[in-house]
Amino acid sequence: MGVSELGRKLNLHKSTVSRLLSTLESEGLLERAPGTDKYRLGHEIWRLAGHAGHLGDVRLVARPVLGELAEATRETVNLAVLDGVEVYNVDQVSGPHLVRIGNWVGRHTPLHCVANGKALLAYQPAVDIEQLLASPLPVFTPRTVTDPAALCQELAAVRAQGYACALGEIEVGLNAVAAPVFDVSGQVVAAVSVSGPAYRVTAERIPELARLTRVAADKVSSRLGYRGASA
Repeated sequence: MGVSELGRKLNLHKSTVSRLLSTLESEGLLERAPGTDKYRLGHEIWRLAGHAGHLGDVRLVARPVLGELAEATRETVNLAVLDGVEVYNVDQVSGPHLVRIGNWVGRHTPLHCVANGKALLAYQPAVDIEQLLASPLPVFTPRTVTDPAALCQELAAVRAQGYACALGEIEVGLNAVAAPVFDVSGQVVAAVSVSGPAYRVTAERIPELARLTRVAADKVSSRLGYRGASA
């Protein structure tokens, strides 16, 4: 709603409503709807709701952040969750390039050979990781990591640096970087990834893309009520 509509409903002067809205916006309880002068519920509402055990749909929380990340990187951005022993892609925002990644929403992929899968897998209980590695891992390209010891070492690096990479592991010429999303309880509930063709998402570009992806994932985590490991 806008200032005028709220003023009518509350029977308050517009200047009073505007002042109250500004205060609520500064505290994160409200935010401006993009492209309008109207207000909607802000991220702090999600954090408070999280403490009550109702986190809502992570896609709704993440969607504005995914758009910002796609604009900053000019590449395809995905939001994925864990579905059994696979990655399930639940949302996507494409970059402006004509050559772009196809629509992955609704698709499942293996955990061990995609960036968002590694970002999700790295934070699962050790017993779940061991169970996954107990079976042979399928090979998709010459760069697919299938050795359990090598994959465990890579997952440890993901936890240490806060992001995962996959360079041509599920498809030749497709590179990606991903970071985990935490909820109010500190559990990893999703992963945000940036992907694109190898000639654009180069190995040299990975550190900067990783930084932007981590910032975006941290922003979504904050909106879900996560306050860091010490919270």
